[in-house]
Amino acid sequence: MSQVSSAESQRIGPSPALPVPASSQDAALWSDFAHATTISGFCRSWLALQCAQLDGIRAGMVLIGVPDQGPFRPIAFWPDSRRNLSYLTATAQQALTERKGVVVASETVVSPDVGEHCEVAYPIEVRNELHGAIVLDVSPADQSELQAVLRQLHWGAGWLELLVSRERMEQEVAAKDRVEKTLDLVASVLGHDRVHAACMSLTTALAAACQCDRVSIGFLDRGRTAVKAVSHSAEFMQQANLFRSIAAAMEEALDQRVTITHPPTGLSTTVVRAHDELSHQHAPGAICTVPIMGGRAPIGALLLERPADRPFDEDTIQLCQSVAAVVGPILEVQRRDDRWLFVKILDASWTYVRSLIGLRHVAVKLASAGVLGLLLFCVFAKGEYRVAAKAVLEPVVQRAAVAPFNGFIREAPVRAGAVVDAGQLLCLLDDRELKLERLKSAGRAEELRKEYSKAMAEQKASQVEIVSAQLRQVEAEIALYDDQLGRTRMVAPFRGMVVTGDLSQELGAPVEKGKVLFEIAPLDAYRLVLEVDERDIADVRAGQTGALMLSAFPTDTADFMVETVTPVSTAQDGRNFFRVESRFDLPHGRLQPGMEGAGKIAVDRRRLVWIWTHPVTDWIRLALWSWLP
Repeated sequence: MSQVSSAESQRIGPSPALPVPASSQDAALWSDFAHATTISGFCRSWLALQCAQLDGIRAGMVLIGVPDQGPFRPIAFWPDSRRNLSYLTATAQQALTERKGVVVASETVVSPDVGEHCEVAYPIEVRNELHGAIVLDVSPADQSELQAVLRQLHWGAGWLELLVSRERMEQEVAAKDRVEKTLDLVASVLGHDRVHAACMSLTTALAAACQCDRVSIGFLDRGRTAVKAVSHSAEFMQQANLFRSIAAAMEEALDQRVTITHPPTGLSTTVVRAHDELSHQHAPGAICTVPIMGGRAPIGALLLERPADRPFDEDTIQLCQSVAAVVGPILEVQRRDDRWLFVKILDASWTYVRSLIGLRHVAVKLASAGVLGLLLFCVFAKGEYRVAAKAVLEPVVQRAAVAPFNGFIREAPVRAGAVVDAGQLLCLLDDRELKLERLKSAGRAEELRKEYSKAMAEQKASQVEIVSAQLRQVEAEIALYDDQLGRTRMVAPFRGMVVTGDLSQELGAPVEKGKVLFEIAPLDAYRLVLEVDERDIADVRAGQTGALMLSAFPTDTADFMVETVTPVSTAQDGRNFFRVESRFDLPHGRLQPGMEGAGKIAVDRRRLVWIWTHPVTDWIRLALWSWLP
């Protein structure tokens, strides 16, 4: 066999219209074609009409299969289905492969234009999807007649394409309707937080959507199926015979992991013994059981019951399967959440134990071994136990410069943070008023001396005593003024840093006697103060050593030794702290009073698990002791 030229194999445009049937036989064919209810009946009627309208047709065949996948099997034959037409399959396969009409002539040729017989094939293609092919066995004819046959097939294939499009549209409409119903049923589940309420809503809505007398839902629990909810029934007894039979039917479907319908349709190898018992022991009817998957494993089942005169059709079964596939993970999550915390812990523990047994879950086994090794290390290994506390630098000596009398600020050349030498001027008070008062007192003293001399010349003893007392009083005032004038100049007592005090913005302002104007601390004499929490103070002793790190110098550490543990606590941030004074040696030239950091006091060596858990265990021990009577 050989394929004809490309001119013979090209597609031909459709002809105007089919001829009107002229005989009773044609009328019968057209009637069968118009009233066909199945694809095979439609194709048989169509093929008979095509072959009746063409001359020289010996046989014909229509192949239909899964779009673009196949296999494509014959579903219509002409003139007789009992005739062997397998010799036409090669031409049909060529049309399917090339996706165009082909004409193949026999190898024995009578003339250059006519062969003994020809095979004409045409693919059935809808929306660029290949659904099948038509192949005809044509008696010897010339080139124009073969072109007419191919043209007629091209035109007539439109009916089959219309049939496929109609079937596709019906399937799409059915799928859309099924999706809408599925979403409505899923919405009834999502509207509830508790699994029982969700199951009741689902069964009631599914019973109304599928027109069922009863819909039940059950879940697997420790290898047994328990009925969770029944439509239109808020309360039911789990041990009743009816619900035991329903649970058995659910287990039958779950064990086989298939959807079971009763009575079964067609040939089926599915075991339906429990469904038979449920139908016979209770009201006979149609039953459909759909497993609910929660991932890879089944978690429960839906069981629907109808009267016997309304068995479950394919659309209803697909709807139930879609609902079960969507709501399965949702119900499983709700069922897991709607449990006691203790049950959740036991279930998680059992799942973890099962993952440790067997050959699977290698990552879990390795992680568990690593965690176990770490725990054993922490339990048996020991480390240095150190008490951590906030650390503050304080000067060993701190001098205060106070106002010697009420006066006014005249000069203030230094302020806080400045480094001063011994004798350097800190502040100068205004002395003009003091000088005027001293001059006044000095004038008064001169007058009293004259009165004293006069009283001595007149030998008035009493007057001499009075004037002498007044003169001593004025001289004391002059001495006081001299002393105050000497203290108007305030100088640094030693070399150090001005810790507090800034009078540069208060020149001319009055100051009161005793007011602290400056505080000075030495530059090379500091002590370390640790604020130890009262929970750790019992482990701190004088003479212990530790390590210090200041926030200003995070790369430098220094050793210190505890000198004094004060017995007085200070409340701060809702907790009590004890002041622990220490001596340290930090070789750093930029230390300043008030610097903070962290210090750790070394106590002894203890187990690591105790070091990391003793704050919590101590708190629990104290809380339990406080609560117990």
